[in-house]
Amino acid sequence: MYSDKKVEDMNKRNKFTMDPKNIAILCGIFCLIMIVVSFKFEKQVSPIKTTVGAVFTPMQNGINYIGTNVTKRITTIHSIKTLMKENSELKEELKKVKGENRLLLQQKDELDSLRKLYDIEGKYEELPKVAARIISKDPTNWYSTFTIDKGSKDGIKVDMNVIANDGLVGIVSEVGYNYSKIRTIIDDKSNVTSVFLKSTEICNVSGNLKSMKDGKIDVESISMDVDVSEGEALYTSYESPKFQPGILIGYVSDIKEDSNGLTKSAKLTPVINFEELDTVLVITSVKTIFEEEE
Repeated sequence: MYSDKKVEDMNKRNKFTMDPKNIAILCGIFCLIMIVVSFKFEKQVSPIKTTVGAVFTPMQNGINYIGTNVTKRITTIHSIKTLMKENSELKEELKKVKGENRLLLQQKDELDSLRKLYDIEGKYEELPKVAARIISKDPTNWYSTFTIDKGSKDGIKVDMNVIANDGLVGIVSEVGYNYSKIRTIIDDKSNVTSVFLKSTEICNVSGNLKSMKDGKIDVESISMDVDVSEGEALYTSYESPKFQPGILIGYVSDIKEDSNGLTKSAKLTPVINFEELDTVLVITSVKTIFEEEE
């Protein structure tokens, strides 16, 4: 237990404890007195001002320097964030523009393809046609068969001729409501009765998937009386039971005499590049001179 004297000493110390409000008032009064003194005794306090200025001015400069640099850094960081945001927005815009350009280029390619197809109108203007897009191919057989996006609802029928770019593609072999299958001239089952323009003698163009590896199919039964030159064009004949006459098929090469001594044979390079084919024209009239299949 505390003695009476210690308790008394503690009570005395507690009596001298000041309220913070009183301290603030005293500080305010002191500052006011100092302001009055500095104005009234300006000359006397001038050395003190000079001393204080000499001490605090470098500190103020340092604080200003730090503050300026901090402001610059904050401004730079803000600018970087703004630039990063703008860069991200520009990247998105560029991505959008690239997508639109790809779409425009695709549409241009499609228009060019259709324009090339309809250029044939000048050569086959008497024949009705419908444009179709290839929707699937059989790559295992050198694209010898493929499917188009037009069918019976579009007036397509079996044995209608299919052309593209100035040349013969093949013939419709199967028809569905909204699709059709095409057998091309390079297919093993394909046979086209053909003719050279300078001769009325006919020959036969046969599909050959094996020789198509070299980009060529077969020409058979060329009469020995026909003078054939390398690179000469072959067309569909009027005597063809299924194909309309006068359609370019391709160009002959590798002409040789057959062992029977009566005919010649050759290779033919189709005018159509079947690997790059994506659109075709279907001639919507069926040649019905003969009923038997070629």
